[in-house]
Amino acid sequence: MLTVQNLTARLSGRTILQGITMSAHAGTLTAIVGPNGSGKTTLLRALTGDLPYGGAASLNGHELNATHPRKMAAIRAVLAQSTHLAFPFTVAEVVRLGLTASVQMHATDLTARALAEVGLAGYGPRDIQTLSGGEQARVHMARVLVQVWEPVTDNGPRWLFLDEPVAALDIGHQLTVMRITRSYADSGGGVVAVMHDLNLSAMFADRIALMLDGSILSQGRPAEVLTDTNLAQTYGCPVRVNAVPEQGPWLVPQATAI
Repeated sequence: MLTVQNLTARLSGRTILQGITMSAHAGTLTAIVGPNGSGKTTLLRALTGDLPYGGAASLNGHELNATHPRKMAAIRAVLAQSTHLAFPFTVAEVVRLGLTASVQMHATDLTARALAEVGLAGYGPRDIQTLSGGEQARVHMARVLVQVWEPVTDNGPRWLFLDEPVAALDIGHQLTVMRITRSYADSGGGVVAVMHDLNLSAMFADRIALMLDGSILSQGRPAEVLTDTNLAQTYGCPVRVNAVPEQGPWLVPQATAI
C-alpha cells in the first residue's frame, strides 16, 4: 500500500505541494490528473525519491525517505515523463537496463516478452535513436515492465509509477499501454499513473486523485471525482460528464464560457 500523509515539497524556494494526503492500494490503478502546473509530476517525483519532501510517505510499509534506493528499485519501477539517451543503444540494451541481477539469466527471454507486450516484437537489434518518439516511449515502458515483471513476489506486491505513459502515443497504442497497466493491477500489482487524458483515466482507473494548485481537490472512484463541478473548477472551462451504460463516465469539453 502507498500511504501519503500531509506531504509538502518545494522547488526553487517555492512551495509546490502542500498537505497532500492520499493512498493507493495494490491491485488497483490510481490516476493522478489535473491541469498543467497543478503538481502532478512533482508529486510523482517526491514519491519516487527524486525530490525531497516533508510529511510522511511509505510504500509497502517502507518510509520512502529512509529506504535505500536499491531496495526501492526491487519494489517499484518508474517511467519518467521523458527519457533522453545520449548513446546509440539497441532497443534490447535499453530494455535490459531495467533488469536486476537476480533475473539476468532470463534477460533475452524477458526482454523479448516485454517488447512483444508493448507491440515491438522483433525490435531488439534496432538502434533506439532510429525509432519514432512513440516507439521509443514504448521501449521505455518495456524497460520498466521487466524491472518489476512479476506483480507480486514473496516480499509482497510491486508497483509501477508512470508519468504520462500515453502522451506520445496514438490511440491504438494508448489503449495497449493502458491495458498493460490494467492487467498489472488485476494481477495484484499497484499502478500510480499521472494522466492528462480524462477519458482514459475514467475507463481504466479504479481511483482518481484530482489535483489543483499543489493540492488534491478530490479523490475517489472516477464517477465520484469526475463531476461537472469539480472539472469546471479545476480546468477553468465547462466540461460535461456523460455516462455510457456499464462503462462509466466520459467527458466532453464545452466551447462556451462558464
